[in-house]
Amino acid sequence: MKPTQELVDDIYKERIQRARVTPPEQKLLDSFRLFEFSLGIMLDGIRDENPGADDKRVQELLARRFEILTQLEPVE
Repeated sequence: MKPTQELVDDIYKERIQRARVTPPEQKLLDSFRLFEFSLGIMLDGIRDENPGADDKRVQELLARRFEILTQLEPVE
């Protein structure tokens, strides 16, 4: 069963309202948690793609991925 557009709009409005009342400190903590989670996924992917890589090599590959990301998305 597909959600109706009305339901989608209501969910969106609720998310916006929650974001408006969330304290800035909580938003900052959430951003750190999201970054740590994303970093873990990236590291897991690097280790999976390079099973023989030691920690130093994994960090080098991670740094290279960040270089590529900064080239793809201009920082403002």
